[in-house]
Amino acid sequence: MEEDEEEVLGLLDKVLEDEDAFDNEMDLDSPFTPLDHEPFKGDNEKGLEMKKLVLSGFLASEEIYINQLEALLLPMKPLKATATTSKPVLTMEQIDTIFFKIQDIFEIHKEFYDALSPNIQQWNEKVTVGHLFKKLASQLGVYKAFLDNYKVAVETAEKCSQANIQFQKISENLKVKGPKESKDCTAHSTMEALLYKPIDRVTRSTLVLHDLLKHTPKDHPDFPLLQDALKISQNFLSSINEEIDPRKTAVTTPKGEFRQLVKDGFLVEVSEGTRKLRHVFLFTDLLLCAKMKKTAVGKHQQYECKWYIPLADLSFQTLDDSDSLPHVQTLPEHEIEEMKIKISAIKSEIQKEKKSQKGQSRNLDRLRKKMNEQESWLLLHSPTIPFRIANKHGKSFQFLLSSDYERSEWRETIQKLQKKDLQTCVLSSVELQVLTGSCFKLRTVHNIPVTSNKDDEESPGLYGFLHVIVHKATGFKESANLYCTLEVDSYGYFVSKAKTRVFRDTTEPQWNEEFEIELEGSQCLRILCYENCYDKSKLNREDNEIVDKIMGKGQVQLDPQTVQSKNWHMDVIEMNGIKVEFSMKFTSRDLSLKRTPSKKQSGVFGVKISVVTKRERSKVPYIVRQCIEEVEKRGIDEVGIYRISGVATDIQALKAAFDTNTKDILVMLSDMDINAIAGTLKLYFRELPEPLLTDRLYPAFMEGISLSDPAAKENCMMHLLRSLPDPNLITFLTLLEHLKRVAEKEPVNKMSLHNLATVFGPTLLRPSEAESNKAHITLASDIWSHDVMAQVQVLLYYLQHQPISFSELKKNTLYFSTDV
Repeated sequence: MEEDEEEVLGLLDKVLEDEDAFDNEMDLDSPFTPLDHEPFKGDNEKGLEMKKLVLSGFLASEEIYINQLEALLLPMKPLKATATTSKPVLTMEQIDTIFFKIQDIFEIHKEFYDALSPNIQQWNEKVTVGHLFKKLASQLGVYKAFLDNYKVAVETAEKCSQANIQFQKISENLKVKGPKESKDCTAHSTMEALLYKPIDRVTRSTLVLHDLLKHTPKDHPDFPLLQDALKISQNFLSSINEEIDPRKTAVTTPKGEFRQLVKDGFLVEVSEGTRKLRHVFLFTDLLLCAKMKKTAVGKHQQYECKWYIPLADLSFQTLDDSDSLPHVQTLPEHEIEEMKIKISAIKSEIQKEKKSQKGQSRNLDRLRKKMNEQESWLLLHSPTIPFRIANKHGKSFQFLLSSDYERSEWRETIQKLQKKDLQTCVLSSVELQVLTGSCFKLRTVHNIPVTSNKDDEESPGLYGFLHVIVHKATGFKESANLYCTLEVDSYGYFVSKAKTRVFRDTTEPQWNEEFEIELEGSQCLRILCYENCYDKSKLNREDNEIVDKIMGKGQVQLDPQTVQSKNWHMDVIEMNGIKVEFSMKFTSRDLSLKRTPSKKQSGVFGVKISVVTKRERSKVPYIVRQCIEEVEKRGIDEVGIYRISGVATDIQALKAAFDTNTKDILVMLSDMDINAIAGTLKLYFRELPEPLLTDRLYPAFMEGISLSDPAAKENCMMHLLRSLPDPNLITFLTLLEHLKRVAEKEPVNKMSLHNLATVFGPTLLRPSEAESNKAHITLASDIWSHDVMAQVQVLLYYLQHQPISFSELKKNTLYFSTDV
């Protein structure tokens, strides 16, 4: 008998043997690469080719799933054998509970796989697979039994693992065979992770059936079979919808209901005066703030609870209540912008490394790690909008968000939950441990929102200019003063880019305003609709606090194929019963910055600056002087002046007025929105046939800014200014002093010298197209390409320089050649 026991224990040890060492756990759900296929021909053929690709991908995932089930079953036989010995690892009851229905599920899918595989290998347009999916759907009842038992199975496995070291070793290191094509490499997984796979899998076939029907002609014999299979699957899913939701597996609430996860995400918490990145989980009855524990490589990641508040005890703090909260130091804007430039430089390096034949994966890993660190820093330091909550004991907590959109979402979701009959609760240490432990499995947001977390195949987002027309809004029940703001994502968080004018005392505002929004790898556009607040007591409050009331909000994904067409794409966002109509189209950065000389003899836009000043008999063009004067008169305190887009139709009206030298231009300027005036000035410099700092000197500016020696750089940069034609130089010095005066108001307008250099640098320096081609200067799609960074640095150098006088500059001659 003892020999039998030794043999069985030997079998268990064999299960534990680690045949291969792995640095990284293999991604068992990695996407399947479809087989090569012929180019599509007709619609039907294209559909059937797509159908084959869908089936091929599903077959590959079935193979992975079968291997996972097989890995789960592998220890079951030796465990059952020990159960009848004097040294059982688990009892038969425990084994039956943990491995309940796994064998049946395995056999169902193995049979399905074996039947489906030949159909794909010998694919032709007449092949039918619907009967196989119909049979698979009819056997879903076994999943119902598995799901009913799932919670008990996981709890039993956890208890047995704590009680028996040998079972713990087994359950923490199960070997999963890789797909046949991967040369049979093995991966490792935990029992808990594998037991979750059937729950994950139960909806997969339904989704695949949707895809198959989409690509199966209606007259194909497979179509009705697939429809039947889909109906069976959908009926099954709707009948057990409550059970298959993994969020239901958390511990119960004081009222005996299941505690569900409603929302989660990464937020910046102000803790002891410093910023900390937290993962916040909103459950049906409480808010839990957690941080990821540091664990050894390969170990299962865990959360540590920092604090929680029952929703019954949670209140939102107003500005008046917030005196007790610590003031958070915000970083100067230029430091944020500088970090963006660093990140962009690393992105360029990564792209070069990928294209290079000599690119080493180790170097790529190093660059990605560095980018992750810098993007995480940016994510931590960028948000400035406070979101304050407190518990019934008066203890306050403060988060910082990047957008009023997020704050509104969190607040609304919590308030909705608070309308229910909630009871306060105090979690025991065990309950808290179980709840925190469930967070890892329940979370919906897996990674902090930085680009280094994205797969290489994912869309890098759009770089360039998005033109948006906000047409009108409907659905308001009462008249109000209404306006919209537009936000786009940038480097993991959202930035406000434009604001319509306030449409007063109406239920149907008709803005019809166009904006040009600069995109930096953006993937999403948000529109927020506000009611303007005129409560004077709420003005001059803490920076970044928005006192206007959000009436509605919504967002739309920026699909490159949709927005990159030359035509306007019209869309509607529905928000809380309100509908906002808007149109958009996208222009790549290369196209939008092309300089095209004006063909007309008159006017100022697109005409050489020397021609305009000679015609006007002025040193600085009238348009430049008037726009600067108006901005300094009433726009210097405007938040985001020169960064926030003006209404495109207003800018075009001002452009036409300056081009035709309209007599009432001063009246127009005094009535016009200040962002439109700022936009007109930027447009004037952007449409010059050559940049203000000239094509001829561009290479020298690029070389001069890269000099390391301060004295050499000073001499070179001043010499280059002296080399400019007089109208260009005087205009540049006038603009320079204006931008310095704008930056003096940075505490109010949030526009630092660096911000202004970022806005104006490419506009004043980017070469005209002919010169770009001649000098082989590549107009990269990435706004933060090497050239653009250098252009920003050139303008920043002059902005940070002590005042530069035209006469002094011309007086000082240098001892080296004036050839450039």
